[in-house]
Amino acid sequence: MFDWIQQLADWLVFSVFKLEEGKHLTEALNFFIYDTIKIVLLVFVIIFFMGIVNSYFPVEKVRNYLSRKKLYGFEYLMASLFGVVTPFCSCSSVPLFIGFVKGGIPLGVTFAFLVTSPLVNEVAIGLFIGLFGIKTTIIYVVSGILLGTISGAILQKLKLEKYLSPWVQQVLENSKKETQKFEIEHTSFKDKLPSIWNETKTILKGILPYVIVGIAIGGLMHGYIPEGFFEQYLSKDNWFAVPIAALLAVPMYSGASGVLPVVQVLVAKGIPLGTAIAFMMGVVGLSLPEAMLLKKVMTVKLIGIFFSVVTVCIIISGYVFNIIF
Repeated sequence: MFDWIQQLADWLVFSVFKLEEGKHLTEALNFFIYDTIKIVLLVFVIIFFMGIVNSYFPVEKVRNYLSRKKLYGFEYLMASLFGVVTPFCSCSSVPLFIGFVKGGIPLGVTFAFLVTSPLVNEVAIGLFIGLFGIKTTIIYVVSGILLGTISGAILQKLKLEKYLSPWVQQVLENSKKETQKFEIEHTSFKDKLPSIWNETKTILKGILPYVIVGIAIGGLMHGYIPEGFFEQYLSKDNWFAVPIAALLAVPMYSGASGVLPVVQVLVAKGIPLGTAIAFMMGVVGLSLPEAMLLKKVMTVKLIGIFFSVVTVCIIISGYVFNIIF
């Protein structure tokens, strides 16, 4: 499917730039050109497709539905699925999370959304397909949705509302006394198309620098770091590799577009896929900037509980991936 991209990369590297085969710079540049073209094309197609989905799946309607309906546990799954179709990183998901809380949606449901949204979205899906193939992408998407669903259900059982700020608690109390309404808009696909196209360009423009930087780092690692360099520290035989990878990721921050090309190279250099994905989930889903934003509505204790539950679920996901692959 992508053979023509590899042929183009080879032509540019060997015929245009006239670089010698087998050199570190040659390998790095070839990797960079191939992955950049492939990933940008895939991400563009998937962002445009998800833009169509988003145009028929508006935020306010879902928020109002979740706040008014008793769904007997399925609300966590629905919130996670909603996280899949929203193109947000963890930091940009926080304002919408606050809106969910203000809308009266249970805290565990809002957490389910907050966990899934940065992990599984059109950007992550597009990158995963390009880097790891359809089968791995499907397993990753399912695991990300389950991660959000299970985390949200656990956090709801802990009854953590008392650890929200007094302002948020007052908002929650007031929301119980109000009935939210919304009007259904009827707009043709032709009329929606310009806004979908503009949104696609805006998202692609926003993530493109991170994609290029991530691929550039991956290219340097691919060309210059020897095979098996990481394997001695984070091999599948080391049972502590997955929690170490997840914990090391927490202080860092990047969107999926920046970290996934690096994950691809880590896997190519010998790190098991589950360990690398645990690292990626930690980087994307748990970050210090996110924690600072959450301080607006949560106590430090609640942030700590949230991070701890999600970290445990990420570690379990890493072990499951290592068993499967």
